[in-house]
Amino acid sequence: MTSHTATATGAIAILLWSTLALFTAMSGRVPPFQLVGMTFVIGGVLVLAIAALRGRLHLARPTPASFLLGLYGPFGDTALYYAAVKTAPAAEANLIHYLWPLLIVLFAALLPGGGLRARHLVGALIGLVATALLISGSLGSGGAGIRLGHVLAALGAFVWASYSVLSRRFAGVPSESLAITMLGCAIPAFACHVAFEATLWTPNAVEWGGVLGLGLGSIGLAFICWDIGMKKGDVAFLGVASYAAPVLSTVVLVIAGYAAASWLLAISCVLIVVGALVASFGPAGRSTEPQAAGG
Repeated sequence: MTSHTATATGAIAILLWSTLALFTAMSGRVPPFQLVGMTFVIGGVLVLAIAALRGRLHLARPTPASFLLGLYGPFGDTALYYAAVKTAPAAEANLIHYLWPLLIVLFAALLPGGGLRARHLVGALIGLVATALLISGSLGSGGAGIRLGHVLAALGAFVWASYSVLSRRFAGVPSESLAITMLGCAIPAFACHVAFEATLWTPNAVEWGGVLGLGLGSIGLAFICWDIGMKKGDVAFLGVASYAAPVLSTVVLVIAGYAAASWLLAISCVLIVVGALVASFGPAGRSTEPQAAGG
């Protein structure tokens, strides 16, 4: 696979993630850990089926290190995100979670050969202002102010950003291995579900639509596409392109009627994008080629 093809594949993940908040909101009453387990099973089976059709099923075995990273990243972030959207206004939780492109820039700058510069700090400050605007809107409208969902969304952003940066060191691990990792992630999800939640046995048609949309697209295909892009594509381009995700995602929520259009939401959305762009702007000088790591 060429670098251009891998980059285009990674960009598909960004488009798929524009539906993440919508499908999560559509899942309605499905408890967060039950939702994590269901969507990871669907995604894992989908990726296994694709690998089998392509004659690459033998590449589906992850290394111990890449499996543990998958438990930390895809499982941790997904659980936090689902819980965030279900415990805070969907648009607010979604935008706070989409601070991860900015965090990727900051974390990458701290890697060997990088360097934290003034533009990184300015970008981070702009992102924090956007987050503060969202929460102040909730305070000013008689809402609950800072909710658990806001905190969970921020934690999810941290987990996904750190996972994305660390995954660059596993370029030698085939992306097909994420299938087994996804199925493995379903085990602790269902365990947590049994321990802490009541099972929803009868999701309605809309809720099933949300579950299937997440499992097939926002989780299954998106994680694989992102993995390919991060390992074999133009990481810098994908980092910049990912800044469009909060805009697309928020527009989808508004169009679908799961969020109300407002100037505050629009300004916060623009500020998050501006903050990420400011942090990433600067002369090239550091290689973004991923380095393989054994496991």
